[in-house]
Amino acid sequence: MIPILNYADRQALQERLLSRSQLTDETVTQRVKDIVRDVRARGDAALFEYTERFDGAKLDAASVQVTPEEIRAAYDAAEKPWIDAMREAAARITAFHEKQKQRTWIDFDGGIALGQMVRPLERVGVYVPGGTAAYPSSVLMNVLPARVAGVREIVMVTPPGADGRVSYPLTLVAADIAGVDRIYKVGGAQAVAALAFGTQSLPRVDKIVGPGNIYVANAKREVYGHCGIDMVAGPSEVLVIADGSANPVYVAADMLSQAEHDPLAAAIVVTDSQELAQRVAAEIDRQAALLPRREIVDRSLSRYGTIVACENLEQAAQVANLVAPEHLELSVAQPFELLGRIQNAGAIFLGHYAPEPLGDYFAGPNHVLPTSGTARFFSPLNVEDFTKKSSLIYYDRASLEAVSDDVIRLARAEGLDAHANAVAVRFGK
Repeated sequence: MIPILNYADRQALQERLLSRSQLTDETVTQRVKDIVRDVRARGDAALFEYTERFDGAKLDAASVQVTPEEIRAAYDAAEKPWIDAMREAAARITAFHEKQKQRTWIDFDGGIALGQMVRPLERVGVYVPGGTAAYPSSVLMNVLPARVAGVREIVMVTPPGADGRVSYPLTLVAADIAGVDRIYKVGGAQAVAALAFGTQSLPRVDKIVGPGNIYVANAKREVYGHCGIDMVAGPSEVLVIADGSANPVYVAADMLSQAEHDPLAAAIVVTDSQELAQRVAAEIDRQAALLPRREIVDRSLSRYGTIVACENLEQAAQVANLVAPEHLELSVAQPFELLGRIQNAGAIFLGHYAPEPLGDYFAGPNHVLPTSGTARFFSPLNVEDFTKKSSLIYYDRASLEAVSDDVIRLARAEGLDAHANAVAVRFGK
């Protein structure tokens, strides 16, 4: 049965809740460095060699890009109700992100004008995992904010199967619905390197976004600085704050929906009700036994599944802020009251009828969220991630002359005489 810890046992909480993997592995890090260096040096030749070695697919410049025929075949393989649901989700995600757009502004004050110019990135690369980790919903979440931001070209990479085709065709449908411009059948660290530096077949991008395994995460770390990245995502997590009004069946189901993601995923409940804690623990055992992915669920729960018993919701909020979870559910009678006490969380779900999967697929806010405690300083993927800002400064002669002595004084205090002279020379000083 899932352990029930007491809020007062800080050492146990520390070991159980804050010791999760940060995707660091020295062996993997070195292998990724070698792959990135090789692809940067040899381009397509290295890219296709690694694709054959790791994915078993023989590709070349003529076959690496997904064709319109492959996209049509993917539509033919998809059920129409699923396509309709994806289109509705895309509309809701787009509408939410439209509200995030910032615009260029400029303020005039006499002979001075100050402002900020907002411009979209030129080209963005989106990484989409293959195999069992392929989630078409993530295609929408990564592509649509870029499209709303006005990115000129969106390039997607996703691993091929041994037959040289995209291993999960529904991702092609999602990419087409979202408006991806080009799709390439490559994956792993080699695909990240190809996007970062460009090859004979793949264009160089300004930023890389999207989830991946430990090799992809480390490759994004490695190329950061040569291009931008969204974040280095770790294992997924949910923390549910529940009071006596919560239904233990719902709470257990929400925990299991996260645990089935990954053996390293964390599902945590924090409650001020001892009775609820016991009932949730029993309900988790009952529901887990019925799940097809039970082996993954059991491994996740055995490592990181936790119920924390608190005296009150104030303590529960403190635990949530300490963990800084990717997903936070406020399954309490007055969720908007408790919201004011929350400082750190990626996405916050309010009430008994806003389960985490609603945000994963359909509500509109982005499901690409900070993990492993990084919600202390990172935000969900958003439109601003696909824009850049330039400061605007205009002074006429009289306005510059009025402040020239101050600028000269500040520059000389730092020993930068040429800086001071750039102002002084305009006024014979």
